[in-house]
Amino acid sequence: MRVLIVDDHPIVASGCRTVFADEPEVVLLEAADAESGERVFVAERPDICVIDINLPTVSGFELARRILARAASARIIMFSMNDDPVFAARAIEIGAKGYVAKTGDPQDLVEAIREVGKGGVYLPSAIARSIAFAGPIFARSPLAKLTSREMEILRLLSAGKSLSEIAWLVHSSYKTVANTSSIMRQKLGVRTSAELVRLAIESGVA
Repeated sequence: MRVLIVDDHPIVASGCRTVFADEPEVVLLEAADAESGERVFVAERPDICVIDINLPTVSGFELARRILARAASARIIMFSMNDDPVFAARAIEIGAKGYVAKTGDPQDLVEAIREVGKGGVYLPSAIARSIAFAGPIFARSPLAKLTSREMEILRLLSAGKSLSEIAWLVHSSYKTVANTSSIMRQKLGVRTSAELVRLAIESGVA
């Protein structure tokens, strides 16, 4: 089983190599950003992709979207420092087969890879419970109003990217990104891009 790890922190890949050192049937492939991750996926067609949400350029959500556009049957596990059920639900919504928080038990990732490798799905029990009982949380969270593409554009805006830069990064037109930014402001009840950025930071998107 070949597993692609897309994470910009070398310690994560190193930790994965240590965890799977005694399992020769697991071959690890590595990439540090969305662009190289997509190239490795196209070239190697790994059985499973483990993708960090917070990558240097576009996010892991955007990479997952691109991979699934190329191969709808791709098996993806999202890996994040954030155990917020809103992010886990978003991962499931875009088509991921699993979600693991880096703050959880290291064994969670091992179990996720095994389960997804067998064709199943995986959520750590704590996150699954959070999602199951998160109705009020979702209702209060402004992020629940946004699509995955809107979340990506919001994250890039909060990172200081211009609309032109965002259009290039997400493979879209300037007009589309500008329209999306306007729609987000309407959805979230803010008037300026500065207010959007502040909301992103407060919500943990930045």
